[in-house]
Amino acid sequence: MAEERGGTAPVLVLRKFKQILESFTIEEPELTLQQITRATGLPASTCQRLVHNLVREGFLDRYDDTYRVGLGLVRWAAPGTFGLDLVRLVRPVLHKLRDDSGETACLYVRDGAFRTVVSLAESRHPVIRLFVVGMVMPLHAGSAGKVFLAWDRLALRDAVGHGLARFTEHTIVDIDLLNQQLAQVRADGYASSFEERDLGAASLSAPVFGLTGELSAVIGIGAPTQRMTSADVPRLAPLVLDSAAAASERLGYRAGMARDVTG
Repeated sequence: MAEERGGTAPVLVLRKFKQILESFTIEEPELTLQQITRATGLPASTCQRLVHNLVREGFLDRYDDTYRVGLGLVRWAAPGTFGLDLVRLVRPVLHKLRDDSGETACLYVRDGAFRTVVSLAESRHPVIRLFVVGMVMPLHAGSAGKVFLAWDRLALRDAVGHGLARFTEHTIVDIDLLNQQLAQVRADGYASSFEERDLGAASLSAPVFGLTGELSAVIGIGAPTQRMTSADVPRLAPLVLDSAAAASERLGYRAGMARDVTG
């Protein structure tokens, strides 16, 4: 019986750690200790002790009286993406896009109503827009998300079903206006975004198609608005489009194979 208790206790602790980490969401990425306790249902003293342990080990970061998932945990999760064919094949394209544009280049995949950074090549500028592998963002705010919405009707369904939250005054939350923008994105072949998710942030993205013509990923660049404005789009868009075409080719795509999944 003692041996059984000894084997069970670590599992119970891990389950509590999991409860704490799962209390953080896209809508509420920062929580107070009281909010974590309420979300998990754990006793206050137990929750406080476990949270402090998670902070000490880098699983959570503390900012004044709030906590969020630690960047250390995101970094540790990054090797999980390195075995993906997509990441391995597109990595050279990301580095070239970073070198050609001077800005951070990112590769995204979709999961439901969200997009996740699975690979990146960070800008060498001293002032950058921060991205990390594993970073999760909504679809309707930002250029990469707009590309998913423009070429994948299931992505649009998931985003609208989840709700179009407003992050800044520039976030599009009206479905009719969003559909107008997506039609323009399809016509242009790329999307640009300025301060839709974060003030002072800009991005430009294009679709990456797979072997059978399906939308496999999105590639793009992100930068502070002090270096990227709407006036820079004509210069930067061809770089992003060329990179998207090169990434698609590395995945086996040939021009003209793209599926029409927007109807």
